[in-house]
Amino acid sequence: MSKSKEKASASTVEQVPIVPYGGATSIEGHTLSPNGGVCIDMTLMNRVKALHVEDMDVVVEPGIGWMELNEYLKPYGLFFPLDPGPGATIGGMCATRCSGSLAVRYGTMRDNVINLKVVLADGEVMRTASRARKSAAGYDLTRLMIGSEGTLGVITEITLRLQKLPQSSVVVMCNFPTIKDAADVAIATMHSGIQVSRVELLDEVQVRAINLANDKKLPEVPTLMFEFVGTEAYSREQTQIVQKIASQHHGSDFVFAEEPDEKKELWKIRKEALWACFAMEPNSEAMITDVCVPLSHLAELISRSKQELDASPLTCTVIAHAGDGNFHTIVLFDPTKKEQRREAERLNHFMVHTALSMEGTCTGEHGVGTGKMKYLEKELGIENLRTMKKIKVALDPNNIMNPGKLIPPHVCF
Repeated sequence: MSKSKEKASASTVEQVPIVPYGGATSIEGHTLSPNGGVCIDMTLMNRVKALHVEDMDVVVEPGIGWMELNEYLKPYGLFFPLDPGPGATIGGMCATRCSGSLAVRYGTMRDNVINLKVVLADGEVMRTASRARKSAAGYDLTRLMIGSEGTLGVITEITLRLQKLPQSSVVVMCNFPTIKDAADVAIATMHSGIQVSRVELLDEVQVRAINLANDKKLPEVPTLMFEFVGTEAYSREQTQIVQKIASQHHGSDFVFAEEPDEKKELWKIRKEALWACFAMEPNSEAMITDVCVPLSHLAELISRSKQELDASPLTCTVIAHAGDGNFHTIVLFDPTKKEQRREAERLNHFMVHTALSMEGTCTGEHGVGTGKMKYLEKELGIENLRTMKKIKVALDPNNIMNPGKLIPPHVCF
């Protein structure tokens, strides 16, 4: 198709807001339409367009889910390593620069996308890069678009970097008397040089929720979940090293899972942790934090946050991607009671500002949307925000691409 034909007829509908919509799993208001406009449902654009097995990459449309993609790739011995919440689509994952539990080994979305095809505000269809695994040609427009949350263009095609399915893996769970002990072990494991695939931390309240929702009898204490991949011998060796580290920090009750069904069940209940919380308080709503700090500050952040959460009248759980300093809390509150909503907002505010005081971020993987805009100036500085606004105005002068998101409205230049 010629470039003139590829160009959309955007000029005839100028200044009508355009809001892309994917798996609807984002939680920071990314798909709200404060100015009305046209919502583009991308979920029917869900094809695998090309698989290059020898190159270990795949070209997909934005509406395909990461879980469905991995089912397609499994017969070829390949997989896409990022694993956010169930239901997330590849386009939305690019837009929010997501990650998940495997990011500690494989990186975030920005590390696993080779190129994008994007429709810009003026209708121009742009490819951000070639299919080469690395390139030093021009501005890195791929990384510019990843995390832009639909404010610079609509992603219509993605080329992803793939990984080989591991030969063997072992999942290890161990318990600790305090959440600080668990966080210290996660940090010590990363310092040991072991290449872990996952390091997930759950507090005792979250384990209680999992037990209620799944009819389990797990010890209701702070818990770490590790995954090691590689050859069978390598996985076992790493398991022994981590068991020794954990024992030095009061770790106990080690559980090892090597059978596929056992491992799948353990990660399933971890992935469904949010929904498990509603088993404790079925009529509640959840406010979820997403702070991330340099690894050396993780134990302090979790300890200080846990003290504040335990003192609150609300039910609060702690989950962390402990290997890269990313820390979530789920705060349950009754939406009909204003004082409970205010308390949930206070706890969220406390954790964000505590993380920022430790050179961290208000969002490790969920994105900004509308919910985190108020923290950006403190985290990034007004000069950073002005630069983002200049890029936004250059690419979208009429502000039609998902307006009201990412860049605070008071920023000007």
